[in-house]
Amino acid sequence: MKFLSVFLTIFLAFHIASVSIGQTGKVYDDLTLHSDILNMDRKYAVYLPPDYETSERSYPVLYLLHGAGDDQTGWVQFGEILHIADKSIREGSATAMVVVMPDANTGQRGYFNSMDGTFRYEDFFFEELMPHVEKKFRIKSEKRYRAIAGLSMGGGGSFMYALHHPDLFSSACPLSAYVGPLSLDDVKARMQRQGQTVPADEVLKSYYDKHNAVNLVESMEADEIKKVRWFIDCGDDDFLYEGNALIHIALRKKEVPHEYRVRDGGHTWTYWRESLPVVLSFVSDAFHQH
Repeated sequence: MKFLSVFLTIFLAFHIASVSIGQTGKVYDDLTLHSDILNMDRKYAVYLPPDYETSERSYPVLYLLHGAGDDQTGWVQFGEILHIADKSIREGSATAMVVVMPDANTGQRGYFNSMDGTFRYEDFFFEELMPHVEKKFRIKSEKRYRAIAGLSMGGGGSFMYALHHPDLFSSACPLSAYVGPLSLDDVKARMQRQGQTVPADEVLKSYYDKHNAVNLVESMEADEIKKVRWFIDCGDDDFLYEGNALIHIALRKKEVPHEYRVRDGGHTWTYWRESLPVVLSFVSDAFHQH
């Protein structure tokens, strides 16, 4: 009987371990919600961790933003969120979390409200998308359990959202971020190239002051910026190196703690796939009350 008991214990342990190892998360990349603010339907993708369907617990959430030219499927198709998140959770470098990937490339591109107020994506994100997903899925709604990250245009969105709303995010991870035009002249030149009407200087400056990450860091109180844990990553061959370096310098001058990484690489999915496990580990530290 003793041998049988030991055998059954070993068998059950092996079976449980095998099931655990075999578990995978799930990705849904064609979900939709209607936006009254934008007067249109918007798509989003979501990653659910391996034990989501077998547990009754609520999970931390990472909002993961794509870059220009991609949509909500970018981090799924090219970023391999399913494989990388599953592996990180299985190996213990990241906690189980829900990852929400909104589409910012339908109709008008971008994560911000437009200068003329006719397109209010940032309002949609905070007033409609976040409440929607945090009700639809078992997501913890406290700041401690909410993080944001993104690449390129989405890196700029990560900077802006965390700087505009430091009370809502425990950590932010901009990757290869577009921090915004580096001067008012750059804004004017870009609008002229795109055939847009350049507004009066005071209107332009007001918008620029609120949507340039370097300017925001320089103008905000350090204690506000310190409410968020920062991880900034940009390749040494990335064409957006200057803005990211300026952000790092501005944060150092303000004595704001942050992680700043420059690795070998450019503005590529190869680079961002290597960044993602580090991001998942970094935001997990905040979820674990680092």
